[in-house]
Amino acid sequence: MIKVITSGMYTSIQDNGRFGYRDIGVPISGAMDANSATLANILVGNISTAAVLECTVTGASLLFKKEVKIAITGGNCDAYVDKKQISFNTVISIPEGSTLTLGRITKGLRTYIAVRGGIASEVILGSRCQYKGITSEEKIKKGTILPIASEVSENLDTSIDITHSTLLEAGIISVYRGPEFEELIPSSQKKISEADFIITSESNRMATFLKSNFSFSAPEIITSPVQPGTVQLTPSGQFIVLMRDAQTTGGYARILQLSEIAICHLAQVRPGKSITFKLLE
Repeated sequence: MIKVITSGMYTSIQDNGRFGYRDIGVPISGAMDANSATLANILVGNISTAAVLECTVTGASLLFKKEVKIAITGGNCDAYVDKKQISFNTVISIPEGSTLTLGRITKGLRTYIAVRGGIASEVILGSRCQYKGITSEEKIKKGTILPIASEVSENLDTSIDITHSTLLEAGIISVYRGPEFEELIPSSQKKISEADFIITSESNRMATFLKSNFSFSAPEIITSPVQPGTVQLTPSGQFIVLMRDAQTTGGYARILQLSEIAICHLAQVRPGKSITFKLLE
């Protein structure tokens, strides 16, 4: 098992999501950067849907009560096992009684820790994802005990070719036109691909909030289905990109839609950084 010594700013248990309950208003949840979480699981030989730890802004400090294998992926930070620095994107053996310590994330925003076997937290509505109002806790905290599951695949693959990173350099987010895109006036449609958008500090697991020097606006719509990656535009000009913990319906114009990998990209962009949208056909 694992004991949480310090939990960092916001560290939660996430798997691939909670599916089949959107009709009663339950969000999907799941790892914000699903690409990095899946990579961590594959590295340690877990099934790709095993539960991992998602650290935001700062990492956690964890005491391992048994010898295990782990992998760390996603946002870059200093990582140590008993004061010995370790690497990302590879399998690390943690001796029994050792402490893993992750520092502040300096590149990207979210770091993932996979433990061979996965985290054996409570399963609610088919998922281990922590979410306020569904699970007993919305994040881990100091003193939390994390049992280890046995959700492994047949082989431990330590030779994976890591060819893709979700840490953006240029800040370009690929998007598709949403259902209400054509409701925008032509000049606004053009400006969407030209404008720089700054991620604001209000952003969280539910939504990423954007501001721009350009003026945009769209009328409200009849409450309609939304999903992670939907980009809403309010009548006042606020851009809202719905993320993993987003609601299931909304009344703002759905002008754009991010792909799955674009959600992963955006999940790693820090508040205060700028992005641009690249429209795909």
